[in-house]
Amino acid sequence: MVRANGAVSLRELARVVQTSEVTVRRDVRALEAEGLLDRRHGGAVLPGGLAREPSYSQKTHLAAAEKAAIADLAVSLVDEGDAIVVGAGTTTQELARRLARIPGLTVVTNSLLVAQVLAHANRVEVVMTGGTLRGSSYALVGSGAEQALSGLRVRRAFVSGNGLTADRGLSTPNMLSASVDRALVQAAHEVVVLVDHTKMGVDTMFQTVAAERITHLVTDEDAPSAELAALSELGAQIHIAQLPQRAVPGARSEINGDRLLGVDHAAAVEARDRRP
Repeated sequence: MVRANGAVSLRELARVVQTSEVTVRRDVRALEAEGLLDRRHGGAVLPGGLAREPSYSQKTHLAAAEKAAIADLAVSLVDEGDAIVVGAGTTTQELARRLARIPGLTVVTNSLLVAQVLAHANRVEVVMTGGTLRGSSYALVGSGAEQALSGLRVRRAFVSGNGLTADRGLSTPNMLSASVDRALVQAAHEVVVLVDHTKMGVDTMFQTVAAERITHLVTDEDAPSAELAALSELGAQIHIAQLPQRAVPGARSEINGDRLLGVDHAAAVEARDRRP
């Protein structure tokens, strides 16, 4: 599964082999010791270091439920009549499906996939950057894309990436993609980062958004609490998306300081870590 998809979550591995996540975690440690894969929080990836980038088809199968939940929560940060920029990625593609329902929206994007999702949305204006097509990510990159973004000013930028740490912020293995993502961020008053737990604590070659520049982080409940706390200390407002089967009735999915509104965050993390 890791060879086919480039990465896989522990939950998905446990489901496929019909065993507990505890057992899978032990087996993953053994495989890492043999150099066959690298462990990440909540999952495993093929060895390859900072420069390895999964293909689009590989990324679509990784943490799909978490990405959908993140998109469901992130769309609440968009109001009718907003002007926003949306970067490339499988998570932002999920967000675009929700944006299609918001009237009066203007979306600037370098992503062919985002534009395709919004192509037939009523009362949503889509502005594409231009540039050179990077086929592996269906994104427009290069000087043409960056020039199209210069002088632009919008309310919020919604971006994703391949890794996020409190030390370096958001990053990606590709230099051209990183450069356009930086231009997207520079065009916005606020930056919204969308990453699932498999990308948390992961560092790749090129920084796109410094941790201090992140206004909102939308992630899922398996994200490592230490990274979340550090990013919160740096000023990011943390939003935790819960998968439907795990949702706690009456709880709100936002961290304020060191507490999850409606649920004690430390208790929630402890309960999460006790799950088999």
